[in-house]
Amino acid sequence: MTGDRTAADRMTEDRMTEDRTATDRTTDATGLPTVDADAIDRTSADRPAVAGVLLAAGTSSRYGDANKLLADLDGKPVVRHAAETLLAAGLDIVVVLGHEADRVRSALADLDVRFVENPTYERGQSTSVRAGVEAVARTDADAAVFLPGDMPSVSPETVEALLAAHGAGVGDALAAAHDGRRGNPVLFARRHFDDLRGVEGDVGGRAVLLGSDRSALVAVDDPGVTADVDTPADLAELDG
Repeated sequence: MTGDRTAADRMTEDRMTEDRTATDRTTDATGLPTVDADAIDRTSADRPAVAGVLLAAGTSSRYGDANKLLADLDGKPVVRHAAETLLAAGLDIVVVLGHEADRVRSALADLDVRFVENPTYERGQSTSVRAGVEAVARTDADAAVFLPGDMPSVSPETVEALLAAHGAGVGDALAAAHDGRRGNPVLFARRHFDDLRGVEGDVGGRAVLLGSDRSALVAVDDPGVTADVDTPADLAELDG
């Protein structure tokens, strides 16, 4: 959910706190520290209360007449793959609906998720982020993991790596990265919720991620974090 319509940019300083347990850290081109997921000491990491937010309200404008979230991939709608990723990581999930809400809801109807509708989804992704934040803010979750519904190939282990990094004190605004590219999902601690509410336009939380003094990238061996479905060609590449 970090920025300019690529998966790596839809979602600054490089200061890390001394209590972080991960040891393999570099800095990417944006100035964000990068921590290897394998370097996180998961035995000592707390498991924070984290909710999942699945962003599934968009109009699929680049996909043509069809709704990309409902396109078939390996026998399932694209959006269902994304929802199952968050569920497999053990998160309570809020699905933000908008465009063709009833059809997307039906595609996920038998999953253990709850739905909120974003009546202003046509104003851009930021409105869906805001709707998700509002839903999570009413729970006892300490943080939220945001995943766009058009990213069907993210591994549950990647979500778990973000949770472990947050629990180990790596940071409180964290994005998955692969092969040097920032991607999704992105985790934000509750202290960032007000800033996320203030984001406007067809962007996610990129500005909040880059502006936080406790941001980091978590490097994972998962090319799915930079693979979204914007066009039929994107889907064909994933299906191939």
